[in-house]
Amino acid sequence: MTTLRTLFAAAAVVGLVGVGAAMQPTSTAFAGPNLTDTSIPDVAERVVDSVVNISTQSATTGPAAYDPFFSDPDSPYYGMEPSERKQMSKGSGVIVTTSGRILTNAHVVKGASQITVTLHDGTDVDAKVIGTDPKADLAVLQLEGKVSGLRPIVFGDSTALRLGEVVLAVGDPFGVGKSVTMGIVSAKGRGGMGIEEYEDFIQTDAAINPGNSGGALVNLKGELVGINTAIASPNRGYSGIGFAIPTSMARPIMDMLIKDGKVARGYLGVNIVTVNKALAADQKLGAGRGAAIAGLQADGPAAKAGLLEGDVITSINGVEIRTSDVLRNTIAMIKPGTTVDLGVARRAGGTKVIKAKLGELPGDTTSPTMKRQQQRRRVP
Repeated sequence: MTTLRTLFAAAAVVGLVGVGAAMQPTSTAFAGPNLTDTSIPDVAERVVDSVVNISTQSATTGPAAYDPFFSDPDSPYYGMEPSERKQMSKGSGVIVTTSGRILTNAHVVKGASQITVTLHDGTDVDAKVIGTDPKADLAVLQLEGKVSGLRPIVFGDSTALRLGEVVLAVGDPFGVGKSVTMGIVSAKGRGGMGIEEYEDFIQTDAAINPGNSGGALVNLKGELVGINTAIASPNRGYSGIGFAIPTSMARPIMDMLIKDGKVARGYLGVNIVTVNKALAADQKLGAGRGAAIAGLQADGPAAKAGLLEGDVITSINGVEIRTSDVLRNTIAMIKPGTTVDLGVARRAGGTKVIKAKLGELPGDTTSPTMKRQQQRRRVP
């Protein structure tokens, strides 16, 4: 019989199917916005001033590719060595407090030696980084000096979004200036895309292009429900598939970055795969749905709690777990040192609740393959 460990890679790929559906809320209590009662222009005009343009400078390292700016006598960079060049990039951000805190993507400000934020009235203000979380691709900035007249956005509940609900994307595509595009929620809970290490994306067909990174995805109440982050495209331009980090993930990470300057994630110390019927039958697992343990770190929190290879985690603190991505994201958002109740189905039969005290996730665990995928698929 093929062991669970050798099925890890294949099962992970198979487990991606249906992840979006697994994250859909089952409640029908939320009533989506009624287009006949909502003025899209009113919403657009209300939120656009809460979105800013972010320009960064960073010094390049190593040999540079041919660039006409350095060989054209009419260019201000004529005659400069490639090592002297400063790389310029643009992105977007969202004002979240009247004191000048801005939420954006980590990759927008990565390696920046200078950050300039352009406000709704055209004023340029320097900004500094409060904290970044590369694993989820989020960053918090602080405007320097006293700035008045800021218009922070209102946070909404991304978990209440429904498939087909109309959303607006606000940002600065291609540096042409702030723009508003409209689309719908195409899917929720997108994971396993290889864009970020922690993924729970809202997928939308609202036009998102390079420069939109860090901008706002809002509902028709004018509330922030996501941070626009990446696209799936063969040519780095709009192709109808954009991804935004939901506020259910972005807001707690933002709060941790503001408070501590970093994100401390819970850690269970297991390799997990999503269970499907074929895997459950082949491995004689105790449940046909959940996250199966394919390996344990020696002396890790799971091993200390008594979890075994082949156990299927079916719930955490009473909330059903259907996929490995959901379990991973859930554990990561729980404070290290917290004791959680894990519902476990055993190979030998029967279920039990096991208490496990979470550790703190060690340093960067992003694989080289994922890092290459991130560079290809993020929106600059």
